Amino acid sequence: MTAGSVEVADNPGERRFEASVEGDLAGLLYYSTRPGKLVLVHTEVSDEFEGHGVGSRLVAGALDDIRARGLKVTALCPFAAAYIENHDEYADLVAA
Repeated sequence: MTAGSVEVADNPGERRFEASVEGDLAGLLYYSTRPGKLVLVHTEVSDEFEGHGVGSRLVAGALDDIRARGLKVTALCPFAAAYIENHDEYADLVAA
């Protein structure tokens, strides 16, 4: 498995982004909504997919979706916050 095989989709009814690998749910990124932004609360990756880039692909996919929707982001989740800090291309999404 490679990170390229990860599909990320928003599930607004559950307030989470979902990462799937070959149809299997591999990871979740929970969020809450605020006017003009999403608050990233918690990321989790299933044990069988740990260490394969699923978490990083999940956060990147979520951030790309947030950008496309014209929203900002606040990352309370330590994993998501570290990802943003290490990827300057997402710095503009961080809410002041």
